Amino acid sequence: MARIPSKTEILDWIAENPGLSAKRDIAKAFGIKGAERIELKRLLKELEAEGTLERRRKTYRDAEKLPPVTILMILAPDRNGDQFARAIEWQGEGPEPRVLFLQRKSDAPVAEGDRVLARVNEVRGEDHQYEARLIRKIGTNPLKVLGLFRKGAEGGRIVPIDKGSDREWIVAADATQGAKDGELVEAEQAGPKGRMGLPRARIIDRLGDPSAPKAVSLIAIHQHGIPDDFPDAVIEEADAMKPAPLGGREDLRHLPFVTIDPSDARDHDDACLAHADEDPRNDGGHIVWVAIADVAHYVTPGSALDREARNRGNSTYFPDRVVPMLPDRLSGDLCSLHEGVARAVLAVWMKLDSKGRKITHRFTRAMIRSVASLNYTEVQEARDGRPNDRCAGLMEEVIAPLYAAYEATKVARAMRQPLDLDLPERRIELTDDGRVKSVAFRDRFDAHRLIEEFMILANVAAAEELIRLRRPLLYRVHEEPSPLKLEALREVAEASGFTLAKGQVLRTEHLNRLLAQAEGTDFDELLNITTLRSMQQAFYHPENVGHFGLALKSYAHFTSPIRRYSDLIVHRALISGHGWGKDGLSAEDIERLEETAEHISETERRSMAAERDTTDRYLAAYLSDRVGAEFEGRISGVTRFGLFVKLTETGADGLIPIRSVGREFFHYDPRTETLMGADSGMVIGMGQRVTVRLAEAVPVTGGLMLELLEIEGRGVPAGASARRGKPVARRPGQEKARAAKAGRKVTRRRR
Repeated sequence: MARIPSKTEILDWIAENPGLSAKRDIAKAFGIKGAERIELKRLLKELEAEGTLERRRKTYRDAEKLPPVTILMILAPDRNGDQFARAIEWQGEGPEPRVLFLQRKSDAPVAEGDRVLARVNEVRGEDHQYEARLIRKIGTNPLKVLGLFRKGAEGGRIVPIDKGSDREWIVAADATQGAKDGELVEAEQAGPKGRMGLPRARIIDRLGDPSAPKAVSLIAIHQHGIPDDFPDAVIEEADAMKPAPLGGREDLRHLPFVTIDPSDARDHDDACLAHADEDPRNDGGHIVWVAIADVAHYVTPGSALDREARNRGNSTYFPDRVVPMLPDRLSGDLCSLHEGVARAVLAVWMKLDSKGRKITHRFTRAMIRSVASLNYTEVQEARDGRPNDRCAGLMEEVIAPLYAAYEATKVARAMRQPLDLDLPERRIELTDDGRVKSVAFRDRFDAHRLIEEFMILANVAAAEELIRLRRPLLYRVHEEPSPLKLEALREVAEASGFTLAKGQVLRTEHLNRLLAQAEGTDFDELLNITTLRSMQQAFYHPENVGHFGLALKSYAHFTSPIRRYSDLIVHRALISGHGWGKDGLSAEDIERLEETAEHISETERRSMAAERDTTDRYLAAYLSDRVGAEFEGRISGVTRFGLFVKLTETGADGLIPIRSVGREFFHYDPRTETLMGADSGMVIGMGQRVTVRLAEAVPVTGGLMLELLEIEGRGVPAGASARRGKPVARRPGQEKARAAKAGRKVTRRRR
């Protein structure tokens, strides 16, 4: 039986072996096995309770000494020019050790305030206790908090805006940066996490008024719990990455791939090319290549990068910033298909017939070199006969073949009949200081549709390939509308003078027929909005139930692994299925597939809510100086408590409280989603044109309150009860009967 070491022996051994301080290392050093480990565990706990040892994760160290690898903050050089640093995590009882930072010529430059990961060695007989060498810069990556500053007699406190946070932070008098009471501030943890009392913070940025533009997206990020700071281990992994070698990849660098993205895009994760099929058996057919950044090469299962990417689920996009799924070293560099740079990809080759139907496909792990990074506008202008210098030399070999293949896919799309909604997308343009410059609707070119069609083809090919290989994957599924929502859509359609047939299996072509009937009429936007609201939300699932909206039997996300974790899972499944390497789908990936699907479906919804809230706040800020102005709009929602109106000019949504609708009682009919005046008999429903006055705009919440002035060009009647100055008594059910009668009249009149 091995002898159990004394506490002094344990401490001496840890001091001599700082890199081997896990419990299993200590047990191995003293030959402790089996049940004797219980006694060792007891001794370690006693040393920890006494404060002699500090436990960090699964390792132990002397609480009065720095670990061999630690995080330091660089201090200002002293008068002799020596650079010293302060240990961020010092928790000893004695004085804080002095650390001399020694920099080699090959090291990255550091400055006062920088944080670095360093290797430290204890020294004796000097005016400092440790010497440190740089491992890597980690920038400013401490725990951060966003909240309202409350000034106190000495310093103050920060009240976090995050609903889930119930702890305030103490700010010392010399760490307030001059913040004023009530200001929104961003702060970082100051010093180690204490076990007792409130945490301490130092203010690093004053954001001013909580409703100011610069604060808008930060509020959404924190309120919705979107992770926006990468852990040090993740940054360290990303920074250590090198470009993927050719190795056994298929060399496609001779092919003229191009990327086509928005003009302000920083990353380019998909490239494509097309040309006529030379096979005489496929007369009029096309070959289309889609190449996607090989993120799986860099983000391997179980790595710090992988854990963080899964945690985030997806990137989140705001008008003034992006919260990425992956660090910039990957998303903006190694995984971005930059012009003229060799990049690793997973690519799919697809053969289309003359009507744009996919005949066959094959996947490959390859290397490409994009010949140009183009944007949608310049590509469309080139197609329309106005090529710029960048596009002029690509017309014959690249751009014309892409559009030729796209024209063929339009035929296939018309036969498939995916849901064809016409809902313009808003674009918020900001000034340099973060204020809203304008609100417009995004242009939609054939260049956008071209890329969308090719990406859909590639996603279908990925799903079909993994089904063929019998490999698990995450499908992108979209179920058909529920009977209740479908009936509500049918009611709105009939009230508008159109029909949506009953008694048949619903297909997207039936909905497209309804939308086509409404096109160009006063009910065009109403029917598009109502159809969208009748749809279920798409989600991820390991079982295939098809994609109703796209009218596809099998669909998976393959084309955006930089910004969606689902696509990374699909890439790994393809790698495993084809035996392309050891970085494919792991056993743990497969075991957690359903859990991952549920998690990333939730993170997607979280991002959508944050993006929507941010847009609402920007629009409220944009309109806040126009309170009292009149606007045109359409009723986009009817509830018991009021009307929602979408303003024509900006697309912003505002609420008319029921008390502001008219001076009479209004009966709400949930079946037809209408309000009917008890005295006037006026029926208010979705899609009606209204004139409203902006009564209130609250940027901090994004809320707009409106007053109703006119409906369909007519004033709002006062109602008999209002004219008499007293309420009108009615028999039970009388309002409902009047509403039903009025509804029938309206229906007949609109037909």
